[in-house]
Amino acid sequence: MTTTEPILPIPISYIAGNYYLFSIDAVTYLRREHHICGVLIGTLPQIPQQNVFLGLPLELMPEEARLLVEKGVACIVDEVKVQNQGMKALMEEDRKKYLRELESQGLQAMRMQNNRKEQQREKALKKIEEKKAAKAPEESEPAAVPKNEPIRGLFTDGQPSSSQSHGTSRRTSMTSVAPENAMGITPATARPPLPAEPSAEQLLPLPPVPSSYPLFAHLQKEGYYLSPGLRFGCQYLAYPGDPLRFHSHFLVVSAEWDEELNLMDIIAGGRLGTGVKKGFMIGGAEKQKEDIGDEESVRTFSIEWAGM
Repeated sequence: MTTTEPILPIPISYIAGNYYLFSIDAVTYLRREHHICGVLIGTLPQIPQQNVFLGLPLELMPEEARLLVEKGVACIVDEVKVQNQGMKALMEEDRKKYLRELESQGLQAMRMQNNRKEQQREKALKKIEEKKAAKAPEESEPAAVPKNEPIRGLFTDGQPSSSQSHGTSRRTSMTSVAPENAMGITPATARPPLPAEPSAEQLLPLPPVPSSYPLFAHLQKEGYYLSPGLRFGCQYLAYPGDPLRFHSHFLVVSAEWDEELNLMDIIAGGRLGTGVKKGFMIGGAEKQKEDIGDEESVRTFSIEWAGM
């Protein structure tokens, strides 16, 4: 499957307090160029209980959405307003053209499915014929055909044989599919037919983020891939490369610079991290002295349980 470079800034859909990406091109681009993984949450309507291989949309953490906006790579749009205003402004001719394109894609998908079924059927029939030929006695010779007897290979009683009719039906199924038999296509994104660039009134301000955002942005800047760390009891999991290729190196927990830490929490985090072959990282933003300025810098500390 080929993907194309998305148009920047990429619209991030804000729906019911969450941030989503519906375009596979945008998801691929942000993962490759900006180390943004997100979490796939899409499932099949027929199999809602499956939870191993999920698909679009991709849900972003508020930290990921804000980081992309600050980089100028993305913008936050009110998706409800985009849909309502976009559909009202859509011309009737554009709507019909879009529906025709969906029908064309459905017909093409139906032809491909019919072709695949015919190939599977041919393969199954070939296996059956090979089994029959293997069971036949090897010593038996084919009977001689009388001179006055017509050869009945390709035609039987003036009609095409089953193999020839099968090939004809296959070619017919590949080339002609009735429009009413076309597959229903549900696009993953509404752009097109809606405009690719949202209007100013559809844009939203920077997403609110937790106090751990400075640590998140710092690790992201250092080249780490970050994902939610709920399953390991931390805030983030830090990967040295793409999570599809690497195991995470750190369990990351944020703390305020003046926050008092419970020693037992540090011990538990260090033992947990070492037990799962990861480091336990604590980090936070440090306020510089007033005479230097109010710019924040982030410091991190990695803890490992010795003797294990």
